[in-house]
Amino acid sequence: MTGHTAPAAPDAEIERIQRRTVRVLVLTQAVGAVGITIGVATASLLARDLSGSEALSGLAQTAQVLGAAVISFLLAGLMHRRGRRTGLTTGYLLGAAGAGLAVLSGAVGSMLLLIAGAGLLGAATSANNAARYAATDLAGDHDRARSLSIVVWATTVGAVAGPNLSGPAGAFARALDLPELVGPFLIAAIGMAVAAIVVSVALRPDPLRIAQQRAADPAHDPAHDPAHDPAPPAGGSSWTRARAAVADRPVLGHAIAGLALAHATMIAVMVMTPLHMDHGHAGLEVIGVVISVHVLGMFAFSPLVGMLADRVGREPVLAGGGGTLILALLLCASAPAGMSWQITAGLFLLGVGWSLAMVAASTLVAEHAPLHARTAVQGTSDLVMGVTAAGAGALAGLVVDLAGYPTLALLALVLAGGVVAAGLRAGTTSARSLDLA
Repeated sequence: MTGHTAPAAPDAEIERIQRRTVRVLVLTQAVGAVGITIGVATASLLARDLSGSEALSGLAQTAQVLGAAVISFLLAGLMHRRGRRTGLTTGYLLGAAGAGLAVLSGAVGSMLLLIAGAGLLGAATSANNAARYAATDLAGDHDRARSLSIVVWATTVGAVAGPNLSGPAGAFARALDLPELVGPFLIAAIGMAVAAIVVSVALRPDPLRIAQQRAADPAHDPAHDPAHDPAPPAGGSSWTRARAAVADRPVLGHAIAGLALAHATMIAVMVMTPLHMDHGHAGLEVIGVVISVHVLGMFAFSPLVGMLADRVGREPVLAGGGGTLILALLLCASAPAGMSWQITAGLFLLGVGWSLAMVAASTLVAEHAPLHARTAVQGTSDLVMGVTAAGAGALAGLVVDLAGYPTLALLALVLAGGVVAAGLRAGTTSARSLDLA
Protein backbone atom coordinates (compact mmCIF):
# COMPACT_ATOMS: atom_id res chain seq x y z
CA MET A 1 0.00 0.00 0.00
CA THR A 2 1.50 3.33 -1.04
CA GLY A 3 0.84 6.79 0.33
CA HIS A 4 -0.06 7.88 3.83
CA THR A 5 -3.83 7.25 3.83
CA ALA A 6 -5.14 4.35 5.91
CA PRO A 7 -6.97 1.72 3.86
CA ALA A 8 -10.71 2.25 3.71
CA ALA A 9 -12.90 -0.33 5.39
CA PRO A 10 -14.90 -2.67 3.11
CA ASP A 11 -18.62 -2.03 2.69
CA ALA A 12 -19.73 -4.85 5.02
CA GLU A 13 -17.49 -3.50 7.76
CA ILE A 14 -18.85 0.02 7.16
CA GLU A 15 -22.40 -1.24 7.63
CA ARG A 16 -21.41 -2.90 10.90
CA ILE A 17 -19.71 0.27 12.15
CA GLN A 18 -22.73 2.34 11.12
CA ARG A 19 -25.12 0.09 13.06
CA ARG A 20 -22.89 0.21 16.14
CA THR A 21 -22.54 3.99 15.85
CA VAL A 22 -26.31 4.47 15.76
CA ARG A 23 -26.79 2.16 18.76
CA VAL A 24 -24.22 4.09 20.81
CA LEU A 25 -25.70 7.44 19.83
CA VAL A 26 -29.20 6.23 20.69
CA LEU A 27 -28.05 5.33 24.21
CA THR A 28 -26.15 8.59 24.61
CA GLN A 29 -29.11 10.68 23.46
CA ALA A 30 -31.50 8.91 25.81
CA VAL A 31 -29.30 9.55 28.84
CA GLY A 32 -28.13 13.02 27.88
CA ALA A 33 -31.64 14.25 27.11
CA VAL A 34 -32.67 13.80 30.73
CA GLY A 35 -30.04 16.35 31.67
CA ILE A 36 -30.92 18.76 28.89
CA THR A 37 -34.70 18.87 29.25
CA ILE A 38 -35.28 18.43 32.97
CA GLY A 39 -34.50 22.09 33.61
CA VAL A 40 -36.74 23.42 30.83
CA ALA A 41 -39.85 23.50 32.98
CA THR A 42 -38.14 25.40 35.80
CA ALA A 43 -35.41 27.55 34.21
CA SER A 44 -37.69 30.53 33.55
CA LEU A 45 -39.19 30.29 37.05
CA LEU A 46 -35.74 30.19 38.69
CA ALA A 47 -34.61 33.15 36.58
CA ARG A 48 -37.72 35.09 37.59
CA ASP A 49 -37.11 34.38 41.29
CA LEU A 50 -33.42 35.31 41.17
CA SER A 51 -33.89 38.44 39.06
CA GLY A 52 -37.17 39.56 40.58
CA SER A 53 -38.52 40.39 37.11
CA GLU A 54 -40.77 38.48 34.73
CA ALA A 55 -39.26 40.47 31.86
CA LEU A 56 -35.93 38.74 32.59
CA SER A 57 -37.44 35.29 33.09
CA GLY A 58 -36.40 34.10 29.63
CA LEU A 59 -32.73 34.97 30.06
CA ALA A 60 -31.67 31.60 31.47
CA GLN A 61 -33.13 29.68 28.54
CA THR A 62 -31.77 32.30 26.16
CA ALA A 63 -28.29 31.91 27.66
CA GLN A 64 -28.54 28.15 27.25
CA VAL A 65 -29.58 28.46 23.61
CA LEU A 66 -26.89 31.05 22.89
CA GLY A 67 -24.30 28.93 24.68
CA ALA A 68 -25.33 25.95 22.57
CA ALA A 69 -24.92 28.04 19.43
CA VAL A 70 -21.42 29.26 20.18
CA ILE A 71 -20.20 25.95 21.59
CA SER A 72 -21.63 24.07 18.58
CA PHE A 73 -19.30 26.04 16.34
CA LEU A 74 -16.32 25.43 18.63
CA LEU A 75 -17.09 21.72 18.94
CA ALA A 76 -17.31 21.48 15.15
CA GLY A 77 -13.70 22.63 14.89
CA LEU A 78 -12.68 20.14 17.56
CA MET A 79 -14.47 17.30 15.75
CA HIS A 80 -12.81 18.25 12.47
CA ARG A 81 -9.42 17.85 14.15
CA ARG A 82 -10.08 15.07 16.67
CA GLY A 83 -13.23 13.26 15.56
CA ARG A 84 -16.81 12.92 16.81
CA ARG A 85 -15.96 11.07 20.03
CA THR A 86 -13.74 13.80 21.47
CA GLY A 87 -16.18 16.53 20.51
CA LEU A 88 -19.23 14.82 21.97
CA THR A 89 -17.46 13.89 25.21
CA THR A 90 -16.25 17.48 25.67
CA GLY A 91 -19.75 18.84 25.09
CA TYR A 92 -21.38 16.64 27.72
CA LEU A 93 -18.69 17.37 30.31
CA LEU A 94 -19.07 21.12 29.81
CA GLY A 95 -22.83 20.71 30.15
CA ALA A 96 -22.43 18.88 33.46
CA ALA A 97 -20.23 21.73 34.75
CA GLY A 98 -22.91 24.22 33.68
CA ALA A 99 -25.60 22.33 35.57
CA GLY A 100 -23.41 22.46 38.66
CA LEU A 101 -23.13 26.23 38.33
CA ALA A 102 -26.92 26.50 38.02
CA VAL A 103 -27.29 24.63 41.32
CA LEU A 104 -24.79 26.98 42.93
CA SER A 105 -26.67 30.00 41.57
CA GLY A 106 -29.82 28.97 43.41
CA ALA A 107 -27.92 28.22 46.59
CA VAL A 108 -26.29 31.68 46.73
CA GLY A 109 -29.06 33.61 44.97
CA SER A 110 -26.99 34.82 42.00
CA MET A 111 -28.61 35.55 38.64
CA LEU A 112 -25.18 36.01 37.06
CA LEU A 113 -24.13 32.51 38.08
CA LEU A 114 -27.36 31.14 36.64
CA ILE A 115 -26.68 32.84 33.31
CA ALA A 116 -23.11 31.51 33.26
CA GLY A 117 -24.26 28.01 34.17
CA ALA A 118 -27.03 28.07 31.57
CA GLY A 119 -24.51 29.10 28.91
CA LEU A 120 -22.27 26.14 29.70
CA LEU A 121 -25.32 23.91 29.97
CA GLY A 122 -25.86 24.65 26.30
CA ALA A 123 -22.79 22.54 25.52
CA ALA A 124 -24.83 19.42 26.18
CA THR A 125 -27.38 20.61 23.65
CA SER A 126 -24.50 21.17 21.22
CA ALA A 127 -23.35 17.60 21.76
CA ASN A 128 -26.85 16.20 21.25
CA ASN A 129 -27.22 18.25 18.07
CA ALA A 130 -23.86 17.03 16.76
CA ALA A 131 -24.83 13.44 17.51
CA ARG A 132 -27.57 13.57 14.88
CA TYR A 133 -24.97 14.46 12.27
CA ALA A 134 -22.63 11.74 13.51
CA ALA A 135 -25.36 9.25 12.63
CA THR A 136 -25.10 10.32 8.97
CA ASP A 137 -21.33 10.13 8.54
CA LEU A 138 -21.48 6.57 7.19
CA ALA A 139 -25.14 6.42 6.10
CA GLY A 140 -26.21 5.89 2.48
CA ASP A 141 -28.40 8.21 0.44
CA HIS A 142 -31.41 5.93 0.82
CA ASP A 143 -31.44 5.93 4.64
CA ARG A 144 -29.63 9.12 5.67
CA ALA A 145 -32.76 10.82 7.02
CA ARG A 146 -33.83 7.65 8.81
CA SER A 147 -30.45 7.24 10.51
CA LEU A 148 -30.51 10.85 11.65
CA SER A 149 -34.11 10.60 12.81
CA ILE A 150 -33.53 7.45 14.88
CA VAL A 151 -30.91 9.29 16.92
CA VAL A 152 -33.25 12.27 17.28
CA TRP A 153 -36.00 9.86 18.37
CA ALA A 154 -33.82 8.42 21.11
CA THR A 155 -34.04 11.77 22.84
CA THR A 156 -37.69 10.91 23.56
CA VAL A 157 -36.77 8.58 26.40
CA GLY A 158 -34.88 11.12 28.43
CA ALA A 159 -36.68 14.20 27.16
CA VAL A 160 -40.14 13.04 28.17
CA ALA A 161 -38.91 11.66 31.48
CA GLY A 162 -36.89 14.79 32.25
CA PRO A 163 -39.65 17.37 32.81
CA ASN A 164 -41.71 14.82 34.73
CA LEU A 165 -38.84 14.46 37.18
CA SER A 166 -39.20 18.13 38.12
CA GLY A 167 -41.34 17.35 41.15
CA PRO A 168 -39.13 14.57 42.59
CA ALA A 169 -36.03 16.62 41.76
CA GLY A 170 -37.47 19.51 43.76
CA ALA A 171 -38.01 17.20 46.73
CA PHE A 172 -34.43 15.97 46.36
CA ALA A 173 -33.17 19.56 46.48
CA ARG A 174 -35.21 20.33 49.59
CA ALA A 175 -33.77 17.26 51.28
CA LEU A 176 -30.31 18.75 50.65
CA ASP A 177 -31.49 22.10 52.03
CA LEU A 178 -31.33 23.71 48.58
CA PRO A 179 -33.99 25.75 46.75
CA GLU A 180 -36.62 23.53 45.12
CA LEU A 181 -36.02 24.94 41.63
CA VAL A 182 -32.37 23.83 41.50
CA GLY A 183 -33.30 20.17 41.91
CA PRO A 184 -33.67 19.55 38.16
CA PHE A 185 -30.16 20.84 37.58
CA LEU A 186 -28.75 18.33 40.08
CA ILE A 187 -30.28 15.53 38.02
CA ALA A 188 -29.05 17.22 34.83
CA ALA A 189 -25.43 17.13 35.98
CA ILE A 190 -25.65 13.39 36.65
CA GLY A 191 -27.28 12.63 33.29
CA MET A 192 -24.71 14.57 31.30
CA ALA A 193 -21.78 12.99 33.13
CA VAL A 194 -23.15 9.53 32.32
CA ALA A 195 -23.61 10.51 28.65
CA ALA A 196 -19.97 11.66 28.49
CA ILE A 197 -18.78 8.31 29.85
CA VAL A 198 -20.92 6.31 27.40
CA VAL A 199 -19.76 8.15 24.29
CA SER A 200 -16.12 8.21 25.39
CA VAL A 201 -16.01 4.47 25.99
CA ALA A 202 -18.29 3.13 23.28
CA LEU A 203 -18.04 5.37 20.18
CA ARG A 204 -15.15 3.42 18.66
CA PRO A 205 -14.15 3.52 15.86
CA ASP A 206 -14.95 7.15 15.19
CA PRO A 207 -17.45 7.41 12.28
CA LEU A 208 -16.10 10.72 10.98
CA ARG A 209 -12.57 9.34 10.82
CA ILE A 210 -13.83 6.32 8.84
CA ALA A 211 -15.72 8.63 6.46
CA GLN A 212 -12.56 10.64 5.88
CA GLN A 213 -10.59 7.49 5.11
CA ARG A 214 -13.23 6.36 2.62
CA ALA A 215 -13.27 9.75 0.91
CA ALA A 216 -9.52 9.45 0.35
CA ASP A 217 -10.16 6.21 -1.56
CA PRO A 218 -12.54 6.89 -4.51
CA ALA A 219 -13.11 3.17 -4.99
CA HIS A 220 -14.91 3.08 -1.65
CA ASP A 221 -16.79 6.38 -2.09
CA PRO A 222 -17.98 6.51 -5.72
CA ALA A 223 -20.67 9.09 -4.94
CA HIS A 224 -18.06 11.63 -3.85
CA ASP A 225 -16.08 13.41 -6.53
CA PRO A 226 -13.60 15.84 -4.97
CA ALA A 227 -13.31 17.64 -8.32
CA HIS A 228 -16.80 19.08 -7.71
CA ASP A 229 -16.06 20.33 -4.23
CA PRO A 230 -15.27 24.01 -3.79
CA ALA A 231 -11.55 24.29 -3.10
CA PRO A 232 -10.77 24.64 0.61
CA PRO A 233 -10.22 28.36 1.22
CA ALA A 234 -6.77 29.58 2.15
CA GLY A 235 -6.33 29.40 5.88
CA GLY A 236 -8.87 26.62 6.11
CA SER A 237 -10.82 28.04 9.08
CA SER A 238 -14.22 26.53 9.86
CA TRP A 239 -15.97 29.79 9.01
CA THR A 240 -14.31 30.25 5.60
CA ARG A 241 -14.87 26.61 4.65
CA ALA A 242 -18.53 26.86 5.62
CA ARG A 243 -19.03 30.12 3.73
CA ALA A 244 -17.48 28.69 0.57
CA ALA A 245 -19.67 25.58 0.75
CA VAL A 246 -22.87 27.59 1.23
CA ALA A 247 -21.94 29.94 -1.63
CA ASP A 248 -21.30 26.97 -3.92
CA ARG A 249 -24.44 25.08 -2.85
CA PRO A 250 -27.34 27.50 -2.16
CA VAL A 251 -29.57 24.69 -0.90
CA LEU A 252 -27.41 24.70 2.25
CA GLY A 253 -28.39 28.31 2.91
CA HIS A 254 -32.10 27.54 2.57
CA ALA A 255 -31.78 24.48 4.81
CA ILE A 256 -29.92 26.45 7.48
CA ALA A 257 -32.53 29.24 7.31
CA GLY A 258 -35.40 26.76 7.70
CA LEU A 259 -33.66 25.07 10.61
CA ALA A 260 -32.96 28.37 12.37
CA LEU A 261 -36.46 29.79 11.93
CA ALA A 262 -38.15 26.58 13.09
CA HIS A 263 -35.96 26.42 16.18
CA ALA A 264 -36.54 30.10 16.95
CA THR A 265 -40.30 29.61 16.68
CA MET A 266 -40.22 26.67 19.04
CA ILE A 267 -37.90 28.27 21.61
CA ALA A 268 -39.73 31.62 21.75
CA VAL A 269 -43.08 30.03 22.54
CA MET A 270 -41.93 27.04 24.58
CA VAL A 271 -39.76 29.03 26.98
CA MET A 272 -42.66 31.33 27.90
CA THR A 273 -45.27 28.59 28.26
CA PRO A 274 -44.38 27.71 31.90
CA LEU A 275 -44.79 31.37 32.83
CA HIS A 276 -48.15 31.64 31.01
CA MET A 277 -49.37 28.54 32.81
CA ASP A 278 -48.04 29.82 36.14
CA HIS A 279 -50.12 32.99 35.65
CA GLY A 280 -53.16 30.72 35.67
CA HIS A 281 -51.96 29.01 38.88
CA ALA A 282 -50.94 25.74 37.22
CA GLY A 283 -48.65 23.71 39.48
CA LEU A 284 -45.10 22.65 38.70
CA GLU A 285 -46.15 19.05 38.06
CA VAL A 286 -48.87 20.14 35.59
CA ILE A 287 -46.42 22.41 33.79
CA GLY A 288 -44.02 19.47 33.58
CA VAL A 289 -46.70 17.32 31.96
CA VAL A 290 -47.39 19.92 29.25
CA ILE A 291 -43.68 20.31 28.52
CA SER A 292 -43.42 16.52 28.31
CA VAL A 293 -46.24 16.46 25.75
CA HIS A 294 -44.37 19.11 23.79
CA VAL A 295 -41.12 17.12 23.94
CA LEU A 296 -43.04 13.99 22.89
CA GLY A 297 -44.11 15.85 19.76
CA MET A 298 -40.53 16.92 19.14
CA PHE A 299 -38.97 13.48 19.24
CA ALA A 300 -41.38 10.54 19.40
CA PHE A 301 -42.32 10.52 15.71
CA SER A 302 -38.85 11.26 14.37
CA PRO A 303 -38.36 7.83 12.72
CA LEU A 304 -41.61 8.30 10.80
CA VAL A 305 -40.47 11.78 9.81
CA GLY A 306 -37.16 10.35 8.62
CA MET A 307 -38.88 7.68 6.56
CA LEU A 308 -41.15 10.35 5.08
CA ALA A 309 -38.18 12.56 4.21
CA ASP A 310 -36.39 9.63 2.54
CA ARG A 311 -39.53 8.72 0.59
CA VAL A 312 -41.10 12.03 -0.52
CA GLY A 313 -38.11 14.32 -0.19
CA ARG A 314 -36.54 16.59 2.40
CA GLU A 315 -37.87 19.86 0.95
CA PRO A 316 -41.64 19.16 1.16
CA VAL A 317 -41.22 17.82 4.70
CA LEU A 318 -39.43 21.04 5.67
CA ALA A 319 -42.26 23.13 4.24
CA GLY A 320 -44.81 20.89 5.97
CA GLY A 321 -43.03 21.52 9.25
CA GLY A 322 -43.58 25.24 8.78
CA GLY A 323 -47.28 24.68 8.13
CA THR A 324 -47.60 22.59 11.30
CA LEU A 325 -45.89 25.33 13.31
CA ILE A 326 -48.45 27.84 12.02
CA LEU A 327 -51.32 25.67 13.28
CA ALA A 328 -49.59 25.23 16.64
CA LEU A 329 -49.13 28.97 17.07
CA LEU A 330 -52.78 29.68 16.36
CA LEU A 331 -53.76 27.22 19.11
CA CYS A 332 -51.28 28.74 21.57
CA ALA A 333 -52.58 32.23 20.80
CA SER A 334 -56.08 31.10 21.80
CA ALA A 335 -54.98 29.42 25.07
CA PRO A 336 -56.06 31.03 28.37
CA ALA A 337 -53.60 31.28 31.26
CA GLY A 338 -53.15 28.06 33.24
CA MET A 339 -53.90 24.55 32.01
CA SER A 340 -56.04 24.16 28.88
CA TRP A 341 -56.52 21.83 25.94
CA GLN A 342 -55.35 24.61 23.62
CA ILE A 343 -51.98 24.97 25.32
CA THR A 344 -51.51 21.19 25.43
CA ALA A 345 -52.43 20.66 21.78
CA GLY A 346 -50.53 23.74 20.69
CA LEU A 347 -47.33 22.68 22.45
CA PHE A 348 -47.66 19.16 21.03
CA LEU A 349 -48.01 20.45 17.46
CA LEU A 350 -45.20 22.94 18.10
CA GLY A 351 -43.02 19.91 18.80
CA VAL A 352 -44.24 18.01 15.73
CA GLY A 353 -43.64 20.98 13.44
CA TRP A 354 -40.16 21.39 14.87
CA SER A 355 -39.47 17.68 14.30
CA LEU A 356 -40.52 17.84 10.64
CA ALA A 357 -38.35 20.89 10.02
CA MET A 358 -35.39 19.67 12.09
CA VAL A 359 -35.08 16.24 10.49
CA ALA A 360 -35.63 17.48 6.94
CA ALA A 361 -33.33 20.51 7.17
CA SER A 362 -30.60 18.64 9.05
CA THR A 363 -30.62 15.89 6.43
CA LEU A 364 -30.25 18.50 3.69
CA VAL A 365 -27.25 19.93 5.53
CA ALA A 366 -25.72 16.49 6.04
CA GLU A 367 -26.04 15.34 2.45
CA HIS A 368 -25.12 18.56 0.63
CA ALA A 369 -22.08 19.65 2.69
CA PRO A 370 -18.77 18.60 1.05
CA LEU A 371 -16.66 16.35 3.26
CA HIS A 372 -13.79 18.81 3.76
CA ALA A 373 -16.31 21.32 5.16
CA ARG A 374 -18.75 18.87 6.74
CA THR A 375 -18.26 19.72 10.41
CA ALA A 376 -17.76 23.41 9.55
CA VAL A 377 -21.12 23.62 7.77
CA GLN A 378 -22.85 21.61 10.48
CA GLY A 379 -21.34 23.73 13.24
CA THR A 380 -22.25 26.93 11.39
CA SER A 381 -25.78 25.62 10.93
CA ASP A 382 -26.17 25.02 14.66
CA LEU A 383 -24.53 28.38 15.41
CA VAL A 384 -27.04 30.24 13.23
CA MET A 385 -29.87 28.13 14.62
CA GLY A 386 -28.87 28.88 18.19
CA VAL A 387 -28.22 32.61 17.77
CA THR A 388 -31.56 33.07 16.01
CA ALA A 389 -33.37 31.13 18.72
CA ALA A 390 -31.52 32.97 21.48
CA GLY A 391 -32.63 36.29 20.05
CA ALA A 392 -36.19 35.05 19.78
CA GLY A 393 -36.08 33.73 23.37
CA ALA A 394 -34.76 37.03 24.71
CA LEU A 395 -37.45 39.02 22.92
CA ALA A 396 -40.13 36.55 24.02
CA GLY A 397 -39.86 37.61 27.65
CA LEU A 398 -40.25 41.27 26.74
CA VAL A 399 -43.22 40.59 24.46
CA VAL A 400 -45.02 38.56 27.13
CA ASP A 401 -44.30 41.22 29.75
CA LEU A 402 -45.61 44.03 27.54
CA ALA A 403 -48.37 42.39 25.48
CA GLY A 404 -48.99 38.85 26.74
CA TYR A 405 -48.43 35.29 25.60
CA PRO A 406 -51.12 35.26 22.85
CA THR A 407 -49.40 38.21 21.15
CA LEU A 408 -46.09 36.34 21.27
CA ALA A 409 -47.67 33.34 19.50
CA LEU A 410 -49.16 35.56 16.79
CA LEU A 411 -45.88 37.38 16.18
CA ALA A 412 -44.11 34.03 15.83
CA LEU A 413 -46.27 33.31 12.76
CA VAL A 414 -43.79 35.37 10.77
CA LEU A 415 -40.99 32.95 11.69
CA ALA A 416 -43.10 29.90 10.86
CA GLY A 417 -43.98 31.38 7.48
CA GLY A 418 -40.26 31.70 6.82
CA VAL A 419 -39.87 27.94 7.39
CA VAL A 420 -42.45 27.24 4.67
CA ALA A 421 -40.61 29.59 2.31
CA ALA A 422 -37.25 27.94 3.07
CA GLY A 423 -38.65 24.51 2.20
CA LEU A 424 -40.04 25.78 -1.09
CA ARG A 425 -36.79 27.55 -2.01
CA ALA A 426 -34.70 24.51 -1.08
CA GLY A 427 -36.70 22.47 -3.56
CA THR A 428 -35.59 24.73 -6.41
CA THR A 429 -31.87 24.50 -5.62
CA SER A 430 -31.26 20.98 -4.27
CA ALA A 431 -31.10 19.26 -7.67
CA ARG A 432 -28.13 21.38 -8.80
CA SER A 433 -26.36 20.77 -5.51
CA LEU A 434 -26.82 17.01 -5.79
CA ASP A 435 -25.32 17.17 -9.29
CA LEU A 436 -22.23 18.73 -7.69
CA ALA A 437 -22.11 16.09 -4.95
